[in-house]
Amino acid sequence: MTEVFRLRMAAVLAAGLLAGGCVTSQTTSNEGAGLPPGGTGGGSQQASRDRSTSPTSSATSEPEEIRRRARIRLELAATHYQQQNFPLALQEADQSVRLDAGFSASYGMLGLIYMAIGDRAKADENFNRAIALDPKDAELNNNFGWYLCQTGRQQEALAYFNRALEDRLYATPAKPLHNAGICALQIGDEAAAENYFLRSFQVDPANAVAMYNLAQLYLKRRNHERAKFYSDRLMNTYQPNAETLWLALRVARAAGSQDYTAQLASQLRQRFPGSREAELLQRGAFGD
Repeated sequence: MTEVFRLRMAAVLAAGLLAGGCVTSQTTSNEGAGLPPGGTGGGSQQASRDRSTSPTSSATSEPEEIRRRARIRLELAATHYQQQNFPLALQEADQSVRLDAGFSASYGMLGLIYMAIGDRAKADENFNRAIALDPKDAELNNNFGWYLCQTGRQQEALAYFNRALEDRLYATPAKPLHNAGICALQIGDEAAAENYFLRSFQVDPANAVAMYNLAQLYLKRRNHERAKFYSDRLMNTYQPNAETLWLALRVARAAGSQDYTAQLASQLRQRFPGSREAELLQRGAFGD
């Protein structure tokens, strides 16, 4: 099976924060899930501003005020979730649900938290409740699809990714597309995976996950020209890490580019000497 790409990204769990998808050398892994609808990047700051205002105004109805307060709790939960402080995230998400039992995003947040801490039963329960409340929400469908993909239910997951793509106003369609590609790889359907990754690249030519996996697929098929196209574009778009250097090195080696292979090998050894990829290079384990 093709190795699934786990490109390191800053705060990558928050899909809503990755409109531009900035790849960095930080160590948070791409898990494919995003913040629930209603979460924002400035969760704690926004919540602080909201708490400093009057709790109600003459123009605010009681249901609107309840939803506003639930959203504040959700934003705090999302912030703690990004920081991997799951006990506090769970506490805030629970408070959000207590305030507004009809707020689907809060259940989606609970699903993500329980997914992260390995409580499958509660993750299932909360994701299903979220989807029941808002079955057409694209981010909920993407997140539930990713959860299903990670718990061995890939065929079910693909249906939810496709449902997310039905929302033509969804801001980040590249994400369910590349998530679907990863799921298809997990069940050995390389043709479907290729299609999903190509579509992801088409809607977002800076999509690192799509570029990496397309380069991997074409390298495996010995289509060196296409593998080089996606690998080079990935290297030129983002600061290289050990994974992307190792991919580029293997592509260059397969294409017979000895000088470039040596250059990439030197970079990998110097910049990431303790990495798994440097160890593979040392052993000559190129996966040919």
